[in-house]
Amino acid sequence: MKLVFMGTPDFAAAHLKALIEEGFDVCGVFTQPDRPRSRMKMSYSPVKEVALDNNIPVFQPETLRDEKAYEDLKSLNPDLLVVVAYGKILPDEFISYAPLGCINVHGSLLPKYRGSAPIQWAVLSGDTHTGVTTMHMAHDVDAGDIIYTSETEIGEFETSGELFERLRDMGAALLCKTVRDIADKTAPRIQQDHLLATHTTQLSKQMSPIDWTKTPRETVKWICGLDPWPVATMEINGEIIKVYKAEYTDMKTDKKPGKVAFADKRGIGMVCGTGDVLLITELQAAGSKRMRAADYLLGHPVEVD
Repeated sequence: MKLVFMGTPDFAAAHLKALIEEGFDVCGVFTQPDRPRSRMKMSYSPVKEVALDNNIPVFQPETLRDEKAYEDLKSLNPDLLVVVAYGKILPDEFISYAPLGCINVHGSLLPKYRGSAPIQWAVLSGDTHTGVTTMHMAHDVDAGDIIYTSETEIGEFETSGELFERLRDMGAALLCKTVRDIADKTAPRIQQDHLLATHTTQLSKQMSPIDWTKTPRETVKWICGLDPWPVATMEINGEIIKVYKAEYTDMKTDKKPGKVAFADKRGIGMVCGTGDVLLITELQAAGSKRMRAADYLLGHPVEVD
């Protein structure tokens, strides 16, 4: 069985590596075009680097909606297309070309969180569980029939970056199982319940400022969900500070949300909308390195409101 793999970032590269290590015949790779890293150098995608290391032909069309890209696919004559975080929507002729279909790995338990950044939105939303799904691709984004899912708990203080790494490895293992079972004609095909579908949007820097009217848990999940990008922020002494870690406290106050309840060797206590105080323990000021909030306070006294 010949596979064509389509993907671009680190998440996808781990899946391609797994397929190669499992001995699957990857006859070609489609990935995003090289991008300028500096005036003199171009940056390869992680998927391209894996393909080149394994002598797999690489195709990098600017668009899939021209005859050249489709002719390249046909020249490879794959039995199955595997798509993981390619970065562009596939035309229907790509999805329907291979006799065994076109499958995808998605970082959520579909039909929940169709769309971009599903891993981050699971954290941002305060979910306690998430997972990965392998599915057959369809015309509508992330709406195809499910093949397999793999579920995991989300740690209370687990960041999107940390969860991303776990789901990347889970997805790679699930993909290999899926491809084996498709080859053996034992893979199931389960239609999604479209009435249960939820949809996500891309993250942006406009999401960074913390809304202190939220509960402590909502705030913690916002901090964790925006790490490593775009990172949650708050304003202290007129300066925008990146916030990386926070802890719950038993302290309550009558102060308004967003006020500083205390600033000492424990860190910075910020008032949430419920009157509960959330302890900020790790941050980064502009032009400085990431540090403990207590260390930041040594050189930047913060007035208690």
